[in-house]
Amino acid sequence: MLLVLCVDLDDDLGRKTGVETPVIGRDAVEEAAVALAERDPEDSDVNVMFEGVHLYDSITDEAVEVAAVTGLEGSDVAANRAVGEEVDEVLASLSTSEDVKALVVTDGAQDESVVPVIRSRVPIDGVRRVVVRQAQDLESMYYTIKQVLNDPETRGTILVPLGILLLIYPLAIIANYLDLPGSALGIISALLGLYVLARGLGAEETLDQAAERLRNGLYTGRVTIITYVVAAGLLLIGGVSGVQSLDTLDTAARSGVTVLAALLNGAIVWIAAAGVTSSLGRVTDEYLTGTFEWRFLNAPFYVVAIATVLHGISAYFLGQQDLSYLALFLTGGTLLGLASTLTFAIAEARLQRQEPAA
Repeated sequence: MLLVLCVDLDDDLGRKTGVETPVIGRDAVEEAAVALAERDPEDSDVNVMFEGVHLYDSITDEAVEVAAVTGLEGSDVAANRAVGEEVDEVLASLSTSEDVKALVVTDGAQDESVVPVIRSRVPIDGVRRVVVRQAQDLESMYYTIKQVLNDPETRGTILVPLGILLLIYPLAIIANYLDLPGSALGIISALLGLYVLARGLGAEETLDQAAERLRNGLYTGRVTIITYVVAAGLLLIGGVSGVQSLDTLDTAARSGVTVLAALLNGAIVWIAAAGVTSSLGRVTDEYLTGTFEWRFLNAPFYVVAIATVLHGISAYFLGQQDLSYLALFLTGGTLLGLASTLTFAIAEARLQRQEPAA
């Protein structure tokens, strides 16, 4: 048996005429089509139902039934689910022992998105698209553009680079009108390039998450917001100090090891200060939120211990200190890390033993 299914995904039939769906039978479908045509002669679903009736009348070599099913306006997922439920009702109403096959009739590409839902319930022999001949290409193009605009991945891949390319020319005109130097346009171009690169690598989600954490931190009064800014400033100063230290290094004595040692020797104090500042801010926030644990205090001591070791190594390779100095700093950094680890581990263990007694 062949079932001719007329699909109205956005339920124009139900919304405009009040006809209850699914509509089953030739006469009932024809009456529904006439009712919809009286309400809205320009609705394409009118053509769909008349085409269903036409197919019903033209098929004479096998048993055939025609029905109209509708979805819901708005959500595509809910509309597909509603169509599936109405197809189940139609199949349940058919009194036949033959295998049922479906011929789906739609008014365009959008309604055809429900085809997989129908196929999961009944085999499909074919899909008939009924649109006004002059509007077929226009309708397909409209649906394609709509899909592109609704798909985040396609939107980011096509529209973002296109928009940036379109911005380059007006930015150049504005820069020329304001007598901005070439470097200003270069900076703008570099920022746009970084944005395109971030979009291409999918880094926008990471940036959005970082911005969200920053916003939440400002509203919740997190100390780390301040300490991270201070730490960033200290790291910048450390970079400058490292370069200045490299400038004092004799050109003849420069090698890969000595260059790295000079940069490290000049910057390590500032880097350590940045690490201690940021870690203390984090510890403070953990305490204020009630999630503090004693082992968190290891962080600033570890930073100082690592900085001590690196300072000793860099000074030794620069020839500023001898092997005894290096050994002293290596031992001191190691002992500082071990001492902090043991101290806070013991403090945490004792605190945990006291809590049950309390």
